[in-house]
Amino acid sequence: MWRLRVYGIAIAHDRRQGALLALGAAGPVVFVAGYLVNGARQPGYSSWHHTISTLSLARHGWVQDANFVLYGTSTLCFVEGLRRSDAGNASGFGMLGIAGLGLIVVGGFRSDPILGFPVDEPAVETARGTVHNIASLIVFLAFPGAVLVTTGRPFRRWEALSIVSGVLSFTSIAAFSATVAAADVSDGGNSPAGLFERLPTLFIGLWQVAFVVRVLSGRPAIRR
Repeated sequence: MWRLRVYGIAIAHDRRQGALLALGAAGPVVFVAGYLVNGARQPGYSSWHHTISTLSLARHGWVQDANFVLYGTSTLCFVEGLRRSDAGNASGFGMLGIAGLGLIVVGGFRSDPILGFPVDEPAVETARGTVHNIASLIVFLAFPGAVLVTTGRPFRRWEALSIVSGVLSFTSIAAFSATVAAADVSDGGNSPAGLFERLPTLFIGLWQVAFVVRVLSGRPAIRR
C-alpha cells in the first residue's frame, strides 16, 4: 500500500493499481506531446491541416507508430486501473478497451497519403490504409462513447466535464470528417482538418487525467 496527500486529501491505494492509473494518465499526455513535437520537425507538415496518422509516413515514421501503440497500451492499463478501483462500469470499460486495442491496430497499419502529405506522393488507397481508417473510426467513436457512458449522476461538476468532453469530441470528429470529405484528398491546401482531428485527443486526454485524479482522491464517478 502507498499513501499520498493531494490538496489535503489522504489517498491510499494498492501500488499496482496506482501504477496502472498513473500510466493511464500519462498516456494521452505523451501522445499529444509526441505528435506535436514530431509534427513540428517534419518539412512540409502542418498540424493545422494534416492528419496525425500521416506522421507515420514522414521521416522516422516509426516514432508515430510507437506513439499510437504506447497510447493504446496505456489506455488498456487505464481500464484495468479503473476496474480495480471499482470506478466506472462495464460499458465504459468495454469501450475504453476497444479504443485501446484500436490504437494498437492503428499503429500497426499505416495511413495512406492524404491531404497532400507526404508531399508529392499520390493519394492511393491500399488495404493497409483501409484497415487503418476503420480502426481510427472505431477509436474516434469508442473514446467519447466511453466518456459519456461513465458519466455519473446527479449532473454536477464532474458529470458536466464528462458530458462536455464527450459532446465536443463527437462534434470535432464530425467537423473533421466533413472537412476531409469537402477537400480533395490529395490537396495540399490549408483547411483546419488537422486541428479538428486533434481536438478530441485533447478533450479525451484531459478527461482521462481528471478521472485518474478523481479516483486517486477517493471520489470516483460511478454509474451502474
